[in-house]
Amino acid sequence: MRAVIVDCAIYREGCRTEGPSDFSDALARARSTGDAFLWIGLHEPTEKEFDLVTTEFGLHPLAVEDALRAHQRPKLEVYDDSLFAVLKPVMYEPESDTVTTGELMVFVGDSFVVTVRHGEGAPLAAVRDRLEAEPQVLRHGPTSVLYAVSDAVVDHYIEVGAELQTDLEELEAEVFAPVGRDATNTAARIYTFKRQVLEFRRATGPLAQPMLRLSSPGLPFVDEHAQPFFRDVSDHLTRANEQVDGLDRLLSDILSAHLAQMSVRQNDDMRKISAWAAMAAVPTMVAGVYGMNFDHMPELRWVWSYPAVILLMVMCEVGLFRLFKRRGWL
Repeated sequence: MRAVIVDCAIYREGCRTEGPSDFSDALARARSTGDAFLWIGLHEPTEKEFDLVTTEFGLHPLAVEDALRAHQRPKLEVYDDSLFAVLKPVMYEPESDTVTTGELMVFVGDSFVVTVRHGEGAPLAAVRDRLEAEPQVLRHGPTSVLYAVSDAVVDHYIEVGAELQTDLEELEAEVFAPVGRDATNTAARIYTFKRQVLEFRRATGPLAQPMLRLSSPGLPFVDEHAQPFFRDVSDHLTRANEQVDGLDRLLSDILSAHLAQMSVRQNDDMRKISAWAAMAAVPTMVAGVYGMNFDHMPELRWVWSYPAVILLMVMCEVGLFRLFKRRGWL
């Protein structure tokens, strides 16, 4: 069990205190004072490892099932003995220009907070360090942990959105660059980028409703004084969602522009091919006429017939070339 516990501590009056190693004793001590709470952090526990936590804290079976299986949409559920929130932290990998998501579950109840992390994208260590450096925030109890975790996750959404915006500008420059690149590779990059934005949207979009609920009055296990702070998180989330919508619209426009460019270039190629075919048809026709085995043909016995025919072909070719060049076909 110790392998999955990232950290465990009792916080009293905003300050960390070491408590008993047994969950039930630590929770009882936190509840006995009335001004303390227990915060336990877990990383990818198995069902057997999580059984003790479930029993000691009285967590709802449905919430426990979601916390163990992961792969959940961001949501907020209210049960009799606890509040259950699911968030999806997002990580950006600059080496591969990809977006990866983790999962973070938060149980908030009477004098306790249990966080369950899946993947590597949850910034819980930094959140705990920041909260311990701000005891005036921790004094608000378990709600302060839920707020700090939500704030850290949503703020990182905005940072990832800025990174994706930079990548999008580079992709846009590539699409509208001069001819001479691999158009197939560009289309593949646009599609891959659209998949990254979709993954980002799955993390940010569903979280809007839970943040609105947390910023509204009457929600159990949430300090009423925390509502303005959750409204601030909701505002930041709205900004992140606007970033995602903007990226998606720009990607669709870039893809349309790329397809239009490919169509125009194909038309240009067809016009060039047609122009060269027309230029090749004229000397072929003349040569075909004078290659026929008839006895009675004009200028057949003339001394200057061969140079005259060659000169005629050259003049026709020059005339057609200038005509197609002036019209932009060559």
